[in-house]
Amino acid sequence: MEFKELKIGNLTAKIPIIQGGMGIGVSLSGLAAAVANEGGIGTISGVQIGFREPDFATNPVEANLRAISKEIKKAREKTKGIIAMNLMAAMNNYELYVKKAVEEKIDLIISGAGLPLALPKLVEGTSTKIAPIVSSVKAARIIIKSYLKHGRLPDAVVVEGPLAGGHLGFKMDEMLEKKYASLKEIVKEVKEYIVSIESEHSIKIPVIAAGGIRTKEDMTELAEAGADGFQIASLFVPTVECDAHENFKLAYVNATDDDEMIIKSPVGMPARAIRTNFLTESMANGCTISKCYKCMPGCNPLAIPYCISTGLINAVEGLDGLIFSGSRLSGINKISTVKEVIKNLIEQ
Repeated sequence: MEFKELKIGNLTAKIPIIQGGMGIGVSLSGLAAAVANEGGIGTISGVQIGFREPDFATNPVEANLRAISKEIKKAREKTKGIIAMNLMAAMNNYELYVKKAVEEKIDLIISGAGLPLALPKLVEGTSTKIAPIVSSVKAARIIIKSYLKHGRLPDAVVVEGPLAGGHLGFKMDEMLEKKYASLKEIVKEVKEYIVSIESEHSIKIPVIAAGGIRTKEDMTELAEAGADGFQIASLFVPTVECDAHENFKLAYVNATDDDEMIIKSPVGMPARAIRTNFLTESMANGCTISKCYKCMPGCNPLAIPYCISTGLINAVEGLDGLIFSGSRLSGINKISTVKEVIKNLIEQ
C-alpha cells in the first residue's frame, strides 16, 4: 500500500507520519527537524522544556518560556519542514506556553492529557493549526462541540490508543485488566463521527492514529480503518538524531515486552513506562522530594511516590529515572537513524 500525503489545513507533509512529542527533553529541535527534513512532521515536546536553563530550579516558568522560543528557532534553522509542539492540557501555565509557541509561529499545536478546550481562543487570528488528542469518540464529540462555540473546528484529530507511551486516556483498571478497545476500533468510531462533521461543515479534518504503531502492516490496517496519518514516537527514540542521552536510547534497545509497566503517574493518570530501578524502588518505598516545580495542578509532594519532573529529567540526562514508552518494545533492538526508521515504515 502506498500512503498519501498528509494535509492539515494548508500544511502538507509528503509522508503521513507525525513524530510524537516526548518529554521531558526527548524530542526537541534535533529530532523534530530531522523528521521534518524527511517529509514528516517533527514535534518538539514543550513539557518542562526549560530543564537545561540555568534558572530552571528557581524560575521554571520563565525558563520554559525562554526554551520554547529557543527550540522553535533552532528547529527553523535546521529545516524548512513542518514543526509542531506538543503541550499537555493538564499542566500549569498551559495557556501561557501555548501562546509563546504561537508567538514563535509554530505550525501546529498537538495537545492531550486532558481536554484541550482552550486551544481555539489561544490560536485565534494566527496561522497555527490545532490537533487535540482523544482516546474515544466521546472525547472527540466533547471537544468539537466546545470548539464550535468558538466558531472553528480542529485542523486534525489525533486518536491515541491503549498501547501508547506516557500518560493514557484510559482508566487504570481498563489498562491493568486490558479491557479496552483496540486502536483500530477507536479510529473507526472517531473517523465515522469526523466524516459527519466534515460533511456538515464542508471541511477536511484528518484523523491521525497513534499508540504502539511499529510496522507498515500496522499503518495499512489503521489506514483501512480510516486513519489519514500516523503519530509514531517510540521508534524515533533509538536514533542518532534523538535529543536524549545515549543511555536513554539504550533503555529502549535493551527493553523487552516484560519490562513494560502500567503505573499510576504522580499526575494521577495511568501511564506506560519501562521498568527502571528508580521507578520500582520509589513506587515501593517512596523518595524524598526536595524540590517542587509546580508543573501540575493539585500535586502534593507529600503524597506522591516521586517527582515526575525529576524522574524524567534524570532519565533524559542518562541517569536512573523515569522512562515512558509505547508498547511492543521487543522489536526495537538497535540504534538507527530517522531516515532509516521512516524508510522501514514506508517501504517495508
